[in-house]
Amino acid sequence: MRFRSAALTDIGKIREENEDRYLRDDELGLFAVADGIGGLPGGAQAAEEAIMQLHAQAQRLPGESHWDFTSLIAMVNQQVIRRGETIDSAYGIGTTLTVARLRDSGVHVAHVGDSGCYLWRAGVFEKLTHDHTLENELKARHGHAAIAFLNARSRNALTRCVGQPTAPEVDVILRPLHAGDRLLLCSDGVTRFMREEEIGRTVGTAPEPATGLAQMIDLVSDRGGYDNATGVLIFVDAV
Repeated sequence: MRFRSAALTDIGKIREENEDRYLRDDELGLFAVADGIGGLPGGAQAAEEAIMQLHAQAQRLPGESHWDFTSLIAMVNQQVIRRGETIDSAYGIGTTLTVARLRDSGVHVAHVGDSGCYLWRAGVFEKLTHDHTLENELKARHGHAAIAFLNARSRNALTRCVGQPTAPEVDVILRPLHAGDRLLLCSDGVTRFMREEEIGRTVGTAPEPATGLAQMIDLVSDRGGYDNATGVLIFVDAV
């Protein structure tokens, strides 16, 4: 498979620290975005530990084999827990983690939290992941009426993260890829300030991955830069 990729992160205009991290390894075909949970201490450290441990563990795995992402992220989760014990033994630390591995003619996505992975194909922009938020969990179980009394903060509360006491349930998605496809991984610092159709249009019209990411980050910044914003963009040239 031939592809081009780029990654970009921006602290924004409000936050004092960038709690987002990304992984871009073209040789492994491995990409990821992690967004440290700001309501807990050590969000940046959680995201950094998750990305570092993911990369370290992946480098030990056979490149041509199928990877067990559930077990892989469980190991990452344990390392984030250990790091959290040194930062805040009472509450720990936590992060989202969205991973994409390009292999053969497809992409394997592993996902925990509310960062996201999107696929652009021939003008159609599709979100492959499902946000693990209280709002979405209640909708799935009890319907839209169940969220009527949630405030904005509780709606977006995570129901799964890396760093939680037990290994998180991991959504694993396998999709075939075609030449011309484009994949975006991004933190919610992008998606909360751009409509999905805007993101899709930017991804679809960008001449290069780096150009598309810069356009998204610039637009988010122009709209206030209220959060850290991070993305990884991959253009599939041939499969």
